[in-house]
Amino acid sequence: FDNALEFLTQGGYSLAHAMMMLIPEAWAGNKLMDQDRKAFYEYHAALMEPWDGPAAVAFTDGRQIGATLDRNGLRPARYIVTDDDRVIMASEAGVLPVPEERIVKKWRLQPGRMLLIDLEKGRIVSDEEIKSEIATRHPYKTWLANTQLILEDLKPVEPRALRRDVSLLDRQQAFGFTQEDTKLLMSPMATTGQEAVGSMGTDTPISAMSDRSKLLYTYFKQNFAQVTNPPIDPIREELVMSLVSFIGPRPNIFDLVGNSRRKRLEVRQPILTNGDLEKIRSIGHTEDRFDTKTIDITYASNEGAAGMQGAIDRLCERAEAAVAGGYNIIILSDRQLGPDRIAIPALLATAAVHHHLIRKGLRTSVGLVVESGEPREVHHFCCLAGYGAEAINPYLAFDTLLDMHKRGELPAEVDANEVVSRYIKSIGKGILKVMSKMGISTYQSYCG
Repeated sequence: FDNALEFLTQGGYSLAHAMMMLIPEAWAGNKLMDQDRKAFYEYHAALMEPWDGPAAVAFTDGRQIGATLDRNGLRPARYIVTDDDRVIMASEAGVLPVPEERIVKKWRLQPGRMLLIDLEKGRIVSDEEIKSEIATRHPYKTWLANTQLILEDLKPVEPRALRRDVSLLDRQQAFGFTQEDTKLLMSPMATTGQEAVGSMGTDTPISAMSDRSKLLYTYFKQNFAQVTNPPIDPIREELVMSLVSFIGPRPNIFDLVGNSRRKRLEVRQPILTNGDLEKIRSIGHTEDRFDTKTIDITYASNEGAAGMQGAIDRLCERAEAAVAGGYNIIILSDRQLGPDRIAIPALLATAAVHHHLIRKGLRTSVGLVVESGEPREVHHFCCLAGYGAEAINPYLAFDTLLDMHKRGELPAEVDANEVVSRYIKSIGKGILKVMSKMGISTYQSYCG
């Protein structure tokens, strides 16, 4: 964090501006926030993900000294101002003995707020004054209007069809779907809009010891915050939680005057319908917009299991070549799966490409989207997000639910579109729950 703050200030940002970028307020769900300030935060969200703590951070450059609290406000930070111009801030009041009659003001840092002391001017600058001045320094609303594309606002596009020589049942079997997946997990999600309630604990063998074939996701276990990072309640703390994701290359972080015309593709949540994915695939290419490359993550079945390593190597090479060729959104797709094509596990393919591009210094030049028939549980989506997927299209999960709806296995009063919407809603709730167990508030901070 120290290095990032110094990097930004050396690049031309003021100390307070850099801190507002690194530790922003909760803006996405705050309907009462001033529009100029909201535009400031939304514009900078594409430049850098939040460094949420929970954290109370003190900072100085020798001319100004201040402190800020992150959006959750879970760290205590109390301060007093005395009549001889001393400011004392600590995690508790009364750390230093100060006579009560000398205290002019006694207060605490609130979530997302900043305390700043200008040593050159010899005064305390209020949170409102700092942020109002910085948020109106440049026309962020205009810059946002010129560069922002919101996926949900784009014109609908007809989804592409699957291979007709592969049935739904064949696909389900290839991706390891079970009756438990469809009846006990997916059906309640599509019906109620939330995950089914289950008992704690599992007596199934760990995947490495099991004699049955298991999905790669089952080799990973969810972590949870202990001691330093208190978990968050994603329901009652909904205001600070966000599923907003940005797809595509990062804009120039040191464009301080808005010269860059790099477009930003924003999605309100990372689970894409088939139609949403086609919007991305056909979004078009101009000098400053997007060029999408779909990379097949299947390989010839005659190569067998031994051919997977070579297939992964070729996949990474194709991804690197795509970035070198000017493509700035890569869609990793296993739609070509069939009798003659074996799919690389989506998690393995995503992680391989993500880390290969990081090693080559290209990851911030491209967005990663996953189009796979494999994910259907919340844990699957969280694993993909953790390994760099900025958005995910679980096309086979949608096809399975629509087939169940057609066969009358889901309530008749819920139409087909609502089935998909409720399933997406339940996945979103589940992702928030998993993130919150780690004390993470935003999908941007969790991704990768």
